[in-house]
Amino acid sequence: MRLDRFLANLPHLSHQQARQLLAAGRVRVDGQSVRDGLYPIRVFHQVQLDEQILQTGKPARYLMLHKPRGCVSATSDPLHPTVLELVADEADRADLHIAGRLDFNTTGLMLITNDGLWSRRATLPASRMGKVYRVETEDPIDPACVEHFARGLYFRFEDLTTLPAELELLGPRLARLTLHEGRYHQVKRMFGHFGNKVTALHRESIGAVRLDPLLEPGEYRALSPEEIGQF
Repeated sequence: MRLDRFLANLPHLSHQQARQLLAAGRVRVDGQSVRDGLYPIRVFHQVQLDEQILQTGKPARYLMLHKPRGCVSATSDPLHPTVLELVADEADRADLHIAGRLDFNTTGLMLITNDGLWSRRATLPASRMGKVYRVETEDPIDPACVEHFARGLYFRFEDLTTLPAELELLGPRLARLTLHEGRYHQVKRMFGHFGNKVTALHRESIGAVRLDPLLEPGEYRALSPEEIGQF
């Protein structure tokens, strides 16, 4: 919401009074005087009129979780533990949501936040943010997959071709795959296209944010300001 509208929505202020207060420099956002009525106000901002707090500002939360196997990327599930249960000690847990889901048995980096705009930037398909996975397969990986993945694979059911992906062979049955999109079961379907089953899948990074190697499966920590600023 624009700052001028935020002020005008208060029961004791009119639009004209809101403009006058802004012009006089009497309104502060997060401790800084703001005169621009178009300044966007979110629930995370503290807004003051002189010394009066108009909005306290909700703390923005940005967490990095090492997702373990056998955990559902959901807020609740009747049969299985959920990702959000792993951050049960966090304040206002009900406000948290997942930015970029992982399958039941996929492990690795997961981002959790209460900031919807931030999570949309982190997962927006148009951004084509690189997501890096370590992949283990049942059979040896055909080296020809490197070129096929780089060209894109055609998915007949959806009548689409995947974006070019980078495949780095690390061993006979081990590879690192960088995707720039996130379609349903995409990694498994790409290898399945060549009759090879994915036996283990681990997300190492999203964009410039990498999973902290000190985090054990099921552990999490707050993101640093530098990591938050990547999205």
